[in-house]
Amino acid sequence: MRYDGGDCLNYLDKQGLTLIRAWQEQGILLPLCPEVAGGLPVPRPAAEILGERVITQAGVDVTSAFAVGANKALDLCRLHRIQYAILKQGSPSCGNTLVNDGSFQKVKVQGSGITASFLKQHGIQIFNESELHALAVLL
Repeated sequence: MRYDGGDCLNYLDKQGLTLIRAWQEQGILLPLCPEVAGGLPVPRPAAEILGERVITQAGVDVTSAFAVGANKALDLCRLHRIQYAILKQGSPSCGNTLVNDGSFQKVKVQGSGITASFLKQHGIQIFNESELHALAVLL
């Protein structure tokens, strides 16, 4: 679930959408929004990583909610023996190679979101919406 209440399915190409739907039917997906799991509402203000913190455009520090959500995501991965995660590229939680630069101008820079980094540190392999075909090969 996106911060603005939308979903991420419109970011998928036709083949990616087919893969997601097939995995849903097989019951091998466990949907989770780390930001919501961390206590943030939907919709919520956009947030970006600024140094070691996650800040909304209004300057509210939401780092702790992002950390709680990352921990809950890891707990679920451990509970269900999950080895792979599909996360939304660009998100301050889920981006695995790109995140916004903190200027709130939608400028992407190399980097990982809070949950993506945390899961990687604990051995979970991360894929974004443009990497679904690589994941399909592993499954």
